[in-house]
Formats: sequence, structure tokens, C-alpha cells
Amino acid sequence: MNNINFKGDANMTRIKLFGVRNEDKAFIEAWSNKHKVEVDLDEDLLTCETVSRVKGFDGVSISQQIPLDETIYKQLHDFGIKQIAQRSAGFDIYDFELAEKYNLIISNVPSYSPHSIAEYTVSQALNLVRNYNDIQQKTAEYDFRWQPDILSRSIRDLKVAVIGTGRIGSIVAKIFAQGFDAEVTAYDIAPNDDYRSFLTYASTINEAIQNADIVTVHIPASKENDYLFDETLFNEFKPGSVFINCARGTIVKTSALIDALDRGLIKGAALDTYEGEKGLFPSDQRHTAFNDDMLKQLIERPDVIVSPHIAFYTDAAVENLIVDALDATMEVIKTGDTRLRVN
Repeated sequence: MNNINFKGDANMTRIKLFGVRNEDKAFIEAWSNKHKVEVDLDEDLLTCETVSRVKGFDGVSISQQIPLDETIYKQLHDFGIKQIAQRSAGFDIYDFELAEKYNLIISNVPSYSPHSIAEYTVSQALNLVRNYNDIQQKTAEYDFRWQPDILSRSIRDLKVAVIGTGRIGSIVAKIFAQGFDAEVTAYDIAPNDDYRSFLTYASTINEAIQNADIVTVHIPASKENDYLFDETLFNEFKPGSVFINCARGTIVKTSALIDALDRGLIKGAALDTYEGEKGLFPSDQRHTAFNDDMLKQLIERPDVIVSPHIAFYTDAAVENLIVDALDATMEVIKTGDTRLRVN
């Protein structure tokens, strides 16, 4: 445990933060000083073993992907806690029935620098289309020849399919359309007419992807979206296309993606999320007996780029996560509710 306490006077509101990383601390301290609120920083996650540390605090904020045991919900309630502020967009670790049972308001940060994620998505598309992995490997071997296997195409000559045109997907579409002059087709269950100036909506996902050279997905995790990209959908992809997932890992059936890559149907994939990432992203596995064979296979493939759920990871995004989560915590403490409530 590594605790840092930004202290105030005895009458100050006190907030406990779990899962704090080094890059968070400056933003937390700035928020604490601005709002005259005492905050206590803990690098550990909120677990049955650490929940006792919440006693004496008025609010809680966490950043983790590990689900909470009922014991934690009960302990928080017994300590007088009214909320949990999740410092991420995803909130599928929470059991809303337990939250209701113990009168806990769950909040998230629905949008934290969507430009950061959009920029990363486009950069990964460029890496795939321009054969970056192959070029770097050849260069590392001192093979400086220009050869057909690293010959690429211009983005402006390609067709892009954007699945999901919310905060992030709409920016991705706009960058491709207005930045690269590419043809963008999109699919969304709720099309936005404001975006029709730079994209065309398809009536189905299948229609959107069937002629696309680049397919990028930006939809939330949900029961309806679990394994949305499976064998059937990958079979609809244009041969030689590339696939980018900077959304949620459970959207993609990894075994089906690997099969599509093995068959040469998909030329390459960039994955910033993975269906089995809970407990892994982020973590240090350098000195462990790493036993996730599927993830290991993805990492070792030259046609796949894997990153540890890091598309958001910019200073602007980290600040937004901290500020919005702490603001939501204070809203519940002061008013009994928050605009960022998800349950």
C-alpha cells in the first residue's frame, strides 16, 4: 500500500481513492486544493481486504476492472458511503442489484478526451495499412530493400467503415473523411444527421463492412454487443481488409478473429482491448508465468498489433477522468445524486 494524503481541516469532506497511479497524483492534488477537500490516495484496488480503509471517509472513487464482492457493497453502506465513482467509461464490473440493495449510486466518466482515442485509432489504422510491423522487422534485420510485401496504399483511396458514431466514432470518421479525404460509411443504431456531411450511414453492419478496406469499431460493451464480431460477421469482411478495436474487448470473439487472420480474409488487426483483459490491462506480467495462450498468440503474430487498453492514455484524458470522477463524488455527497449516475 502506498498512501498519500492531501490533508485539510477536521471539518473538510474526505474522499478515498483506490487504484491511483503516479500520473494521477498531480491532477488529484490540484483538484483537492481547488475544492478544499481532503483526499487519500491508495495504489491498491478496492477489495474485501482493503475496504476497511474507507472507514471515516465521505466518498469513494476507484479505477479497476475487477468486480466487487457483496461484502464490499455492504461494508461501504455500513461506513455511510453513498456512492462509488468509477474513473472510466466502462461500468460492467458493478452489480446494480447489489448497488440498489445497499443504496449506492454508481457513476462513471462517459467521455474523457475522445480525441485521444480517435487519434490513436487512426494511428493504428495507418500502422496496419502502411505495413509498419513488417517494415520495422525488416529494418531491425538491416534489410533496407523496397519490396512488394511492404508496398502499401494511400488512405484516401480506401473505404472506411466506422461502427458506432458516438463521441469517439464520429471523430474517427471525421478525421478519415476530412483529414485523408477517404470515403467513410458508418453504422449506428441511432444515426446522427449532423454527421452526414462527412459520412454515409448504412442500414446494417453487414452493409457497412462488406466493401470496407478499414473497419473500426466504437460501440459500448453490453449483452447485445457481446461477440458481435464473430465468425459470421468476419466472413462478411472484404478480403485483405484491416480491423481496429479500440472499444471493448468483449465485442470481439477472439478465436473468430484469429481464424479470419489465418485464412487471410483479414490482412491485419490492431487491438487495444481484449476479451480476457480483466486483471491484465494494466499490469506488469514480465516476471510471471503468463498463461493466457490466446493473448500470447495475438502478441506474437506479425499481423496483429496489441496494446494494453491505452488509446485514451494522454494527459488530457487522465485529468478528465480524475476531475469528473471527483466532481461526481462531491455531487452525491452534497446533493444526493450526480449527472454521471449510471444506475
